[in-house]
Amino acid sequence: MEWEYKVITMRTREFKGGRFDVTELETTMNDLGRDEWELVSAFDTTEGILTQGGTYQMVLLFKRPRR
Repeated sequence: MEWEYKVITMRTREFKGGRFDVTELETTMNDLGRDEWELVSAFDTTEGILTQGGTYQMVLLFKRPRR
């Protein structure tokens, strides 16, 4: 079986890192799920010293069988 992949990045609400808009995250994941995308992995990142150890963005990796 061949797969296709999609990468989505979501930033936190605050400039220096912080909380995610959970409603936006759920909406995005539900929309992709309806299109048969399956969440494979999710991880947070930090960029530079501005985050001071906080989450700056989340990366979501999805896959589905190639159509």
